[in-house]
Amino acid sequence: MLVISRKVGEKLYIGDDITITITKNGRNRVTIGIDAPNEVRVLRAEVAEADAEEQTLPFRALSHDTSSSPRTTVATAR
Repeated sequence: MLVISRKVGEKLYIGDDITITITKNGRNRVTIGIDAPNEVRVLRAEVAEADAEEQTLPFRALSHDTSSSPRTTVATAR
């Protein structure tokens, strides 16, 4: 793991097409901006872990509404 220090407004480059910009630094919290191509999936760790866990569970519908497909229901529930 690379650990570096950055000030507000400073940037990091990952490869040729991903830019991370430090936008705000406060008490115990840093806000970043991520500029990446649309084909690069960017997720917070807790969302990625929940997605991975969901993939291992049996399918459960999130809604009793049968007028929409389960795929649509899942996408709009997130």
